[in-house]
Amino acid sequence: MNTHLSEQEIIRREKLAKLQAAGIDPYPAPLYPVTHFSTDIKNDFTEENKEKYSSVCVAGRIMSNNDKGKVFFIKIQDSKGIIQLYVKRDEICPGEDKSLWDNMVKHLDLGDIIGATGYVFITKTGETSIHAQTITLLTKSLKPLPVVKHDKEGNVFDEVTDPEFRYRQRYADLIVNPSVRETFVKRTVLMNTIREFLNGQGALEVDTPVLQSIPGGAAAKPFITHHNALDMPLYLRIANELYLKRLIVGGFDWVYEFSRNFRNEGMDRTHNPEFTVLEWYTAYKDYFWMMEITEQLFEKIALALHGTTEVQVGDKIISFKAPFKRISIYDAINEHTGIDVSAMDEEGLRGACKQLGLHADPKFGKGKLIDEIFGEKCEDNYIQPTFIIDYPVEMSPLTKKHRSKAGLVERFELMINGKELANAYSELNDPIDQRERFEEQVKLMERGDDEAMYIDYDFLRALEYGMPPTSGIGIGIDRLVMLMTNQPSIQDVLFFPQMRQEKAE
Repeated sequence: MNTHLSEQEIIRREKLAKLQAAGIDPYPAPLYPVTHFSTDIKNDFTEENKEKYSSVCVAGRIMSNNDKGKVFFIKIQDSKGIIQLYVKRDEICPGEDKSLWDNMVKHLDLGDIIGATGYVFITKTGETSIHAQTITLLTKSLKPLPVVKHDKEGNVFDEVTDPEFRYRQRYADLIVNPSVRETFVKRTVLMNTIREFLNGQGALEVDTPVLQSIPGGAAAKPFITHHNALDMPLYLRIANELYLKRLIVGGFDWVYEFSRNFRNEGMDRTHNPEFTVLEWYTAYKDYFWMMEITEQLFEKIALALHGTTEVQVGDKIISFKAPFKRISIYDAINEHTGIDVSAMDEEGLRGACKQLGLHADPKFGKGKLIDEIFGEKCEDNYIQPTFIIDYPVEMSPLTKKHRSKAGLVERFELMINGKELANAYSELNDPIDQRERFEEQVKLMERGDDEAMYIDYDFLRALEYGMPPTSGIGIGIDRLVMLMTNQPSIQDVLFFPQMRQEKAE
C-alpha cells in the first residue's frame, strides 16, 4: 500500500497541527444534536412555514466551499442529500474576537465534517439554504476527496468511474457517487420486502452454521480451514440446504434464511467468492406450488422497488407480471440447438458437445455435460422470466424423482435476463434413494470432479427419522439486486467485493 503523502495530504496535516495549537479539537466527542436533514428541509420548507425552521441543527461532509471573503457558501452532504450553508464571519464571530474564523472556518477543506446551527431561508438565486449562526468542526479530513462537479442543470463533471478505485475504496465511492448509496438502500428494501412477504405467509427466519464439517447442499468447491480446539478441518458453507431440511425433519413447516455462502471458484461479473442466497423450505408443498409463490414474490419485489412490474434492465424491459413461461430443459436444448439429448447416454452427450463446439471435460458426468450444453447454448436466450423445469436425475442429487417422467426430477431454475436467479426442487425425502445419489457423487469425486457432493451421514440419519414432503428454493440475492437496480456487475451491489491485495509501493 502506498504510504507516500501527497502535497495536499501534507498541507492538511499542517492544518491539523494549527487547529490543535489554537486549542480547537479536530475530533471532538461524538454527541452532536442533529435535528434536521438536508432533503427533508428542502422538500418541506416554504416562506409560509419558515417559523418551523427558525432553529435547525445539521451536520455533514463539505462537498464544496465558495469563499467570498467574509462570507462562505458551503455545501454539506448528510445521509439524505446535500444542502447549502450561508456562513458569514460577523455572525459566526459576532464580537471583536475573530480567531474562530481565522483559525478554523477559513481553513476548512473539502471532505471535512462540520455541524451548523441556524435558520432556513431561500437565497436570491432561489436555493433553500441554512443561514449559519454557529459552525463546529466535527472531523478533520486528512485525505482529499476526488472532486466531482455539478452544474445548475444537474450535469456531472469529473465523475468517479474507475472500478479499481470504487470497489477498493467503497467509503469514498459512497461519498462522491450518490447513486451508489441508492443501490444499497434498494438492496435493503428488497430484502425487507422478502422478509415481510415470507413472515406474512407464516415462515420462520432461522440461522444455521457457517462453519460446517461437511460442505453440503450444493455442487461447489469449498474454502477449508482448521479448528484448533477440535483439531479437525472445517469448511465455510457452500449452502445451508441440509441444515434447513433438518429443521423440517424437526417439525417446522416453513423455514428460511438469508445465507452468506462461500465458494472457492472463479470471479466474474456475476460471481464473487462470498455471496448471499435466500433459501426456504416448506413442508407439504411441491415444485408447482413453489413456482406460483415465486411468481408472487418477484412481482411484489418489482412493485416495492419500482411501483410497477415492468423493470428497465439495460436496454430491455422485463415484465415480472405472473405467470412466467415454463419449458423443460430438454425442450429448451432442442429448441436452441436442434439436438434432442433426452435419450442420450454420456458418450452421446460428449458427441453432442463436440458437434456444438463445446469442451467435454473428461471429469464431467452426464449431468455436468447437459448443464454445459444448456449454459453455453440456451441460457442467454431467456430474457423474460422463464422456469426451466424437469431436469435429468444426474443433475440433481437432492431432488425427488418426477412423479410421471422416468429419469427426470421435479426441479426448476428461474432464468431472467439470461441468468439463473433461483433453483428449486420437490425435495428428495427418501433416505435410501438419497444415500444412492450421494454415492454416485462420490464416484464423480473419484474421477476428479472437485465440485461433487460429499456424503453427509448425519443428514441421512435425519432423513431416516422421516422428512415430510417438502419443496425448497434458493434465490441469489446479489444477482436479484443487480437485476432490480439495473447494475451490470455483482461488484456494484456488494459493499466490499473481493479484490486482489494492493501492492506495496
